[in-house]
Amino acid sequence: MTKKISLTRYLVEQQRLEGHIPPELRLLLEVVARACKRISQAVSKGALGDVMGSAESENVQGEMQKKLDIIANEVLIEANEWGGHLAAMASEEMEGIYVVPNRYPQGEYLLMFDPLDGSSNIDVNVSIGTIFSVMLKPEGTGVSEHDFLQPGTKQVAAGYCVYGPQTTLVLTVGDGVTVFTLDREQGSFILTQEDLRVPEDTREFAINMSNQRHWAAPVTRYIDECLQGRDGPRGKDFNMRWVGSMVADVHRILTRGGIFMYPWDKREPEKAGKLRLLYEANPMSWLIEQAGGSATDGKRRIMDITPTKLHERVSVFMGSKNEVEQVTRYHSEP
Repeated sequence: MTKKISLTRYLVEQQRLEGHIPPELRLLLEVVARACKRISQAVSKGALGDVMGSAESENVQGEMQKKLDIIANEVLIEANEWGGHLAAMASEEMEGIYVVPNRYPQGEYLLMFDPLDGSSNIDVNVSIGTIFSVMLKPEGTGVSEHDFLQPGTKQVAAGYCVYGPQTTLVLTVGDGVTVFTLDREQGSFILTQEDLRVPEDTREFAINMSNQRHWAAPVTRYIDECLQGRDGPRGKDFNMRWVGSMVADVHRILTRGGIFMYPWDKREPEKAGKLRLLYEANPMSWLIEQAGGSATDGKRRIMDITPTKLHERVSVFMGSKNEVEQVTRYHSEP
């Protein structure tokens, strides 16, 4: 019988034997995982738990919130505020940062998260997830919003939890990508895959084709060539996949390859893109890179971008290395 390794044991061994993570970060990641288990339970209850539907409120992005958006945000805050590992948190659902209250000890880490990515899919029972990123707080007293404005290269941990047929936690601490699956009988995440790799080549792309008329020319060129298949310049047939939940689309790409694209378009030309740099693009980019893939905004490596505001948006092209390099090259050509 194969020995089952829990997330806790895995992190303890990373701390003890490999020296990859300090004990404070290990404890923080365990707390985040516990919060994800609570969110998974709420998601799985669906209509039986009175968590479906709209909350009749908008988040800072001007998007209508679902009940589960608010529940997941509160779960993550309540689970992490008292442990002594964090200085502050930032969420896609909150306008400003959440500083750990004075009644609790303050740690040295900053936690950023999208509490429920893909929430528009909740009511139709499609996979959704939680995305998170951890950075060290810059030295100095107190904590401010400016402390969060660090490039993705400063991340010390990143991951996501996808709530689908299985609840799966995907994690990196800078030494590859590891996958854990929730054993509901035991109530713990169990190691199911190490050193996840994204194939360099692919025949699949993920993009919202309904926005095609709004794309910039390089994106249109890339997709047109894919659609021409083996008779076109790419010389191979492509399939399109699109869930509409970043965590589900990226999880598929991490599992079997592909390219995920959410580009700038003409509908909101003043915005660099749709996805948020701190809560979505940075953690997913690091996971993709740790698995051998690539992630750019069409011109720059996403993790090299220094954010100027908490809810900064960015264009995203990530996944199989050769395809990302191809569409990025098109952005640099006249």
